[in-house]
Amino acid sequence: MLNEPTLDQLRDLGLAGMSEALLDLRSNPTAADLSHEEWLALLLDREATKRANKSMQSRLRAAKLRQQAAFEDVNYRIPRGLDRGLFLRLGSNQWIRDNNVVLITGPCGVGKSFLSCALGHKACRDNISVIYRRFHRMFTTLALARHDGSYARQFKNLTSVRLLILDDFGPEQLTPDQRRDLMEIVEERHGTAATLITSQLPVDRWHDVIGCPTLADAILDRLIHSAHRIQLKGDTVRDHDATLAIPPGEDG
Repeated sequence: MLNEPTLDQLRDLGLAGMSEALLDLRSNPTAADLSHEEWLALLLDREATKRANKSMQSRLRAAKLRQQAAFEDVNYRIPRGLDRGLFLRLGSNQWIRDNNVVLITGPCGVGKSFLSCALGHKACRDNISVIYRRFHRMFTTLALARHDGSYARQFKNLTSVRLLILDDFGPEQLTPDQRRDLMEIVEERHGTAATLITSQLPVDRWHDVIGCPTLADAILDRLIHSAHRIQLKGDTVRDHDATLAIPPGEDG
């Protein structure tokens, strides 16, 4: 029979999963038929699962994804030009491990934000750090950070994360500070971390949005070269028949 000091010691050691599994085994009449090795394997498996889930939840909180979008919920039947094969390959996260770029473009309402958050959610599940930011909010935060002394910390967060998702680029032309911020972020991440950008504008119009030809050339050279491109088209997903089972929120 288990004694409470054993459970207390497991909890004190931070082994809450093993403690819970031990209680479950005690109440399971078939557990008496298990060998010592099988007991240990069950305890370790529960602990590992609990720690993995806790770690994933921590990554999701840090990511601050705009939508609760699961990769498995992406709807490929919506007529919007989404290449299923390409998107499934992106779900393997090899592009993140290779420090590549994904560009998702298309009109408002075809699901760009949902798709980006689905890839972000999959990355979090696979033990990859993620940060999601809308472009306007990111630039505002960096502008304020210049005045309160937190710019270096904010910049490090954006450049050190394994996957940075930047949503809704354009259509307003960037200010000089915004151009410099974007250049520094892109330069710092180039070849060392993965970046995903969404925009209503086609890529060939990004040069005008950035504004300064020299900086625009430098930024786009680092983003576009060898990037995986998803070019969506069509009407807003909300206009399609309900039988397509569009996940809630897939309209960004």
